Amino acid sequence: MPRPSRTHDAVDRLLDAIIDGALTPGEQLPPEGQLAIEFGVSRLTMREAVRLLQAQGVIVQVPGSRHRIAPVSSWTGMDAVVRHARSAGQRRRSSLELLEVRMMIETGAAQLAAERRTDDDLAVLEDALSRMAQHHEAGDVDAFVDADLEFHDAVMRAADNRILIAAILPLTTMLEETRGETSAVAQIREHAIAEHRNVVDAIRAGDATAARDAMAHHMRQTRDDLLSLVHD
Repeated sequence: MPRPSRTHDAVDRLLDAIIDGALTPGEQLPPEGQLAIEFGVSRLTMREAVRLLQAQGVIVQVPGSRHRIAPVSSWTGMDAVVRHARSAGQRRRSSLELLEVRMMIETGAAQLAAERRTDDDLAVLEDALSRMAQHHEAGDVDAFVDADLEFHDAVMRAADNRILIAAILPLTTMLEETRGETSAVAQIREHAIAEHRNVVDAIRAGDATAARDAMAHHMRQTRDDLLSLVHD
C-alpha cells in the first residue's frame, strides 16, 4: 500500500487542480497513468487518490468509460467542500454560508450549554472572554482570534455532545481564516466582546432560551459586520 501521507498529498493536489480549473467538472478524468506522471507519483498512489475522491463525490465512476469529474454541487465530502470554499473567488460567499451553518449549530450548542455547563466550563468561558478583551486592547489580532475560537470551542464542549463536536471540527480551518478577516477590524472586536459577554451571562444563569437567543444575536451581528465593514 502507498504511504498515507503521499496519497493524501496526491488527493489535495488533484482536488486543487479541479478547483483551479485545470481539470473541469463534467469532463472525463484523464487516465490514472497520465495523472500519475503529471503529479510525479506512482500509479498505485494515484489510483488510491482517485478512490478517495470518489468517496467524497468529487469523481464519479462511469461503467465502461473513464471516470468523470462531478460538479461542485454534487460533492458530498466535507473536506472537499471546505477546500473549495477556501479557494480564491469563493471567499465572500463561503464566509456567509459558514455563518449560516454556525447559526444553526451554535445556537443549539449554546442552548444545551446553559442546561449542562459545569463550573469548570464557566471558568474556561470567562478566561477566554477575558483574554479577548486583553488582546483587543493590545491590538493583538492573532491572539484575539485564538481566544475567540477557544470561547466557541468551550461552548461546544459545555453542550456535552460528542457528535456536535465532531460535526464542527472540519470547519475549524475556515473559522480561523474568517475570524482573522473580521477581527482585524477594531469595531468588530468590540462587538464580539459584548456579544460573547451576553452569551456567558445566559449560560451562567442556566437560561437555555436566553443563551440560544444571545448566540443568534451574535451570529447576526457578525454577519452585519462582515457585510458592512469587510465586504462593503
